[in-house]
Formats: sequence, C-alpha cells, structure tokens
Amino acid sequence: MFVSRTALASTLVLMIGLLTQPVALAAKKVSPETVDGATTVNTAEAKKLFDQGITFIDVRSNRDWEAGRIPGSVHIELKKVYSEETLSAVVGKDQPVLIYCNAAGCMRSSKACAKAVDWGYRKVYYYRMGYPEWKRKG
Repeated sequence: MFVSRTALASTLVLMIGLLTQPVALAAKKVSPETVDGATTVNTAEAKKLFDQGITFIDVRSNRDWEAGRIPGSVHIELKKVYSEETLSAVVGKDQPVLIYCNAAGCMRSSKACAKAVDWGYRKVYYYRMGYPEWKRKG
C-alpha cells in the first residue's frame, strides 16, 4: 500500500495537534476564586466599595493600564513595582483596599492580595473579575 508523503505529513500534524491540545488547555491559568485572608467581591460589591471611596489598586501591566482602568484607581504594576513599600505609600494596613487585574485568567490580583495579607493588611478585597467585568457592566 502506497501512502503519499503529503497524506502522511497531514496525518502526523493532525495527530500531534490532537495530542498536544489537552496540554495547551491545561496550561492555561485560572486565578483562584478566593485568597486566604482577603474577601472576594463581585462587581456589584466592588461598585459599593467604590462608592464608599476605598482605594482601588490596579496591578495590571503598563500597557493594560494605559488601555483603560477603573476611574480613580492607583496603578502599582505587580511584576516590577508592587511591594510593601509602594502599597503602604498609597494605603495604610488598617484601611480597606480593593485589588484587581484582568479577570479570572489573570493571576496578578490573587498574588497581590496574598502578598498584602502577608504584609499585615486586614481589609483586603479581591476583585477577581477585574477591569473587563467592571467595564462590561458599566
């Protein structure tokens, strides 16, 4: 039986794609639903906190920040800028603070909340769905 090289190559590419697809899907990160020591809030709860005037911290990348943000929020980029010192320059450890990023596929806000709790912040709000959900819900 003769199989052309093209047919063999196409079959091989298809098989590799099928075999690697579960790995690619498994590699996609999803942020945790909760962070120990922080209070997870939805968009309606975040809006109430916003109306109360608590500090909102945006830990997204500079590019994401420049593309849009929750009004009045403070940008402390997680990977290069966020530290106990930069956070304490904005909000005291006894004051409420809401931390957000880019929804459930973004790990930044969960990491930032965990750090804030470790640093002794007692009123940390974790807005898991972040800016995209805020913008979508108006």
